[in-house]
Amino acid sequence: MSAQVESKPQDENIVWHQHAVDQAQRSEQKRQRPVVLWFTGLSGAGKSTIAGALENLLVARGQHTYLLDGDNVRHGLCRDLGFSSQDRRENIRRIGEVAKLMSDAGLIVLTAFISPHRQERQLVRDLLPDGDFIEVYVDTPLDECEKRDPKGLYKKARAGEIKNFTGIDSEYESPENPEIHLQAGSASVEALAQECLDKLVELKVVQA
Repeated sequence: MSAQVESKPQDENIVWHQHAVDQAQRSEQKRQRPVVLWFTGLSGAGKSTIAGALENLLVARGQHTYLLDGDNVRHGLCRDLGFSSQDRRENIRRIGEVAKLMSDAGLIVLTAFISPHRQERQLVRDLLPDGDFIEVYVDTPLDECEKRDPKGLYKKARAGEIKNFTGIDSEYESPENPEIHLQAGSASVEALAQECLDKLVELKVVQA
C-alpha cells in the first residue's frame, strides 16, 4: 500500500485550506470506514451491475455510499473527453480526484471503470491513504463478455467500427494483487455482491 499523495496545483499561489471538520469526524458520524472500491474489468464483465448490487446491500445496512459509473460521468464531468490514450488517462485522473473527495466526505465510494492500465489504477491508489483503495477485479473471460455484449460494442469493434477497444485491439492489464478477485464468469450477481460485502466486513470497513 502506498501513502497518500497530495495533488499539486499549477499555480503556487493556490494553497490548500484545512477545514475544522475532517474525515475522521465524518467517518465517526456515519459509523463506517470511508474507502474507494475500484471495480475494474473488461467491458461487459459486470462491473456496474455488481457494484450496484453491492451498493443496495450496503444501503440496506444503513451505510452511506455513492456509485460512480463510467458511462454516467461521461455525460457530465468528462463529457469533453474522447477515447484516446491521453483522454482515457485524464478520465481516470478526474474520477480518482472525485472519489478522493467523496471518501474524505466519509462515504464508501464504488466506482465501475474498465481502467485497463495498472499504472492509472496505481495513480488513483496513490491519491488515497493506505488501505482506503480497494481494487475489485471483476474477472470475466473475454468470450463471455463478447457473448453478453450489452451495448453492442464488441460487435462494432470486431467490425472495425470502434478502434482501440479494450480486449480487442487495445490491451487490458489485469490486476496483479487485487484486494478482491471476483471469478465472475458464471457466478450470480447476488453471490458476487455478497462476496464483496463479506470482504468489507473482514477488512473492517463495515461491521458484521
